[in-house]
Amino acid sequence: MVELVPVNASWGRVLRTTVGLRPHRPGGFVVRAEKLDARTVVHDYGHGGAGHSLGWGTGALAADLAVAHDGRHAAVLGCGTVGLTAARQLQRRGFDVTIYTEAMPPHTTSNKAWAGYTPSSGLIAVGRRNPAWDAQFREAAEIGYRELQRMAGTNRGVSWVDSYGMLNDLREPREGRGESTRPRDPLMPAHLLTPPEMLGPGEHPFPSTYAARAPMLRIEPSRYLDGLTRDVIAFGGRITLRKFETLRDLMTLDESLIVNCTALGSRELFGDTELVPLKGQLTHLAPQADVNYSTMGGLPGSQNGLGIHMMPRSDGIALGGTSERGIWDTTPDEDARQRIVTGHIELFNAMARPRTGSAAAV
Repeated sequence: MVELVPVNASWGRVLRTTVGLRPHRPGGFVVRAEKLDARTVVHDYGHGGAGHSLGWGTGALAADLAVAHDGRHAAVLGCGTVGLTAARQLQRRGFDVTIYTEAMPPHTTSNKAWAGYTPSSGLIAVGRRNPAWDAQFREAAEIGYRELQRMAGTNRGVSWVDSYGMLNDLREPREGRGESTRPRDPLMPAHLLTPPEMLGPGEHPFPSTYAARAPMLRIEPSRYLDGLTRDVIAFGGRITLRKFETLRDLMTLDESLIVNCTALGSRELFGDTELVPLKGQLTHLAPQADVNYSTMGGLPGSQNGLGIHMMPRSDGIALGGTSERGIWDTTPDEDARQRIVTGHIELFNAMARPRTGSAAAV
């Protein structure tokens, strides 16, 4: 029997609600090089909800394209997770890097992410892919997984937690344990995602018939982004606060190599009208040191439980469950906040409590 301490979910423990606009492209992220007068621009943007998962990978692909450029001085546009990891990959290849950005952590969209290793989150519309892009995605996912795995346990805000998903029905229920019957993303290399272990009735504390358990890489944005920023500076990088309104503004840069990691900013700056925002909202509860697992889904049968998810962090427990396409407004949605918090209160109130003196997890 898995024994877990329930989240102490209540309105009195709510700390804050944040909103971030994910840079979604139906055709997936962009990594390519182009000429802009005498300059080379390498694009690295459009990751949807997967910037933390894929940033190291697409940064490596972008840096490999940059190596073909004659100079070794690079300007990186953007200081979120994609810009910072691209900067580090450039530095590893011998580039002198300056990041130009309108905002620095903790004031970036990346700071507002749920941030588990979810590389296909918010990325792709059915029918828009091609074999070359699929291969690029798999390479980026593999590099990102490898880099994040190395960082786990290094006090950089990357660690492993068990993630639990609740299920009441299986197409072919098995006695005891088995693999989940949920379809696997065909894009993902099989070795990157451990098949979930199915826990049956009496084997888990959740108010559902079954619980699917799998290890997940957790990223705590505040710690992770601060660590990346320190690394960029420690390896000789510079960060300059500056906003670019037009391509003409870019012509004033000293660097002849520009790596574009402006996310949604690429819509106006580079004319990519395929970019649309996916509005995501998180409500944070006070930290709880004895909670070290994540959940996907809420109380079975409850409308409040649809699509919600929980991730514990040292700076608070993040509760999410929204993705609104085409919404540019960053004002928190009160109806969504009520649904997400209430859904988690229902879920954790219905969880079985650990036996007195027992371990938190088996």
